[in-house]
Amino acid sequence: MTDAVARSPRERYREQMRAEIKRCAWEQIATAGASALSLNAIAKQVGMSGPALYRYFAGRDELITELIRDAYRSLADTLRAARDSGADVSGMAYALREWALADPQRYLLVYGTPVPGYHAPDDTTAISNETMTMLIEAFSALPLDERATPFDTHLERHRRWAPDNVPATTLHRALSFWTRIHGVLSLELAGHFTGMEFDPALLFADEVNSLLTE
Repeated sequence: MTDAVARSPRERYREQMRAEIKRCAWEQIATAGASALSLNAIAKQVGMSGPALYRYFAGRDELITELIRDAYRSLADTLRAARDSGADVSGMAYALREWALADPQRYLLVYGTPVPGYHAPDDTTAISNETMTMLIEAFSALPLDERATPFDTHLERHRRWAPDNVPATTLHRALSFWTRIHGVLSLELAGHFTGMEFDPALLFADEVNSLLTE
């Protein structure tokens, strides 16, 4: 028996309403930003009263948490699909950029300015860590960089977030790659390159190449 058949009509309706509420929330975020998310406005859009919406989400923070989880899951699935199709570190970076450009607000919700007053629960970190784990695995397949820096030494004492068998120099390369490509993407999606008359795609490509050849 499939899950769809096993669920009762009430459960299926609840899932449909939650999905519709989240769709409206994404539309609102795209228009006014996550900090302006209004449950009352969403309730009106889906045709229910404000109090009725709380039967589906306990409050704004729970709704934002669901949106963040969905975004992280979508990104992790995108990178995993790229990796499983044979993409190397460079290919995963371009898959990340395509994912971000396809829905900038989704990207900015998880990597942009934090929503005032919102604190994500701990379990969202586990989902976000999947992307870093795949990146570390991809860098582990590359030749080992024997050059040690002061930060590499620091990482040896602050690496509980990473596998024990991965050298600190590899972790450093993965972290540098992660921070710098997100830096370029965040600036591009926030519009900071507007009017500068260069192609952000070429800047991104140069950054990726330089990070893999340094």
